[in-house]
Amino acid sequence: MAQIKITQTKSRINCPAVQKRTLDALGLKKMNHTVVKEDTPSIQGMIKKVHHLVEVTKA
Repeated sequence: MAQIKITQTKSRINCPAVQKRTLDALGLKKMNHTVVKEDTPSIQGMIKKVHHLVEVTKA
């Protein structure tokens, strides 16, 4: 499967708890933190929930 790089670009401070838990599930701990994940439908769904806080690129 293809790999994608997910970088948190904005703060989670005033976000709803659901979005904070989604960032935790993606493995993002703080701003400018980057993780590499498989490009699966479940990961794409999580990215869609927090698309305004993250930046996605192909790895």
